Amino acid sequence: MSTTVLFEHPLNEKMRTWLRIEFLLSQLESSRSITNPVSALTFFRNAAELLDVFERGELRTEIVKELEKQQQKLRSWVEVPGVDMELVNTLRENLKARSTELMAAPRMGQLLREDRLISLVRQRLSIPGGCCSFDLPTLHIWLHIAQEKRDLQVAQWMNSLAPIREALTLILDLLRQSVNFRNQTSLNGFYQDNAEGADLLRLQLMLEDSLYPQISGHKSRYAIRFLPLDSEHGEVPARLDFQLACC
Repeated sequence: MSTTVLFEHPLNEKMRTWLRIEFLLSQLESSRSITNPVSALTFFRNAAELLDVFERGELRTEIVKELEKQQQKLRSWVEVPGVDMELVNTLRENLKARSTELMAAPRMGQLLREDRLISLVRQRLSIPGGCCSFDLPTLHIWLHIAQEKRDLQVAQWMNSLAPIREALTLILDLLRQSVNFRNQTSLNGFYQDNAEGADLLRLQLMLEDSLYPQISGHKSRYAIRFLPLDSEHGEVPARLDFQLACC
């Protein structure tokens, strides 16, 4: 059975930031069960990186604008014959609710930013081996308290991120579902096209091709160069079929 590999590439800085936040939130969720120093540092490193991303730009404003933009798009579907109005109305209500929750929420990441343990760990992460027990006795003893207490504290941190997580998930889901994949062909490992104000490129390759895309682009044009995973012996076919969605 053939396996496909999905690659996504942002076509603007806004989307670049959103994909990074989505990635870090996913990593946090995967490492929320903290049972030892390794899982603890995985969680805290991702939390620290997430807080760094939150510091950049008017993140909340951009997401609220996108929620409104998606609502406007859905309004245009009202006139389309045969459209599922129940689904359209449900999505509009979800977008409106996510916007209201996000606007009412405290500053993004505030609970994590003010937490003493996260702050202490964050200060030591840039030092090689700086989270040893003699460097961070606070973390060392925290790892010995009852698992239930740790789980509860982590749950509080994660719950504080719910407004941004739910809003971003809804936006990215709608963007990804807005365009179907289409079959395309590259010549001698190269493909280019107009982006027409799109936000995101989604590309599917067959795993057995042992190729990966090197993508450069912005909101008006993009180019894809396919490179072999084995840089010494791999080859790129003269014609390569792949699937592409420009969202």
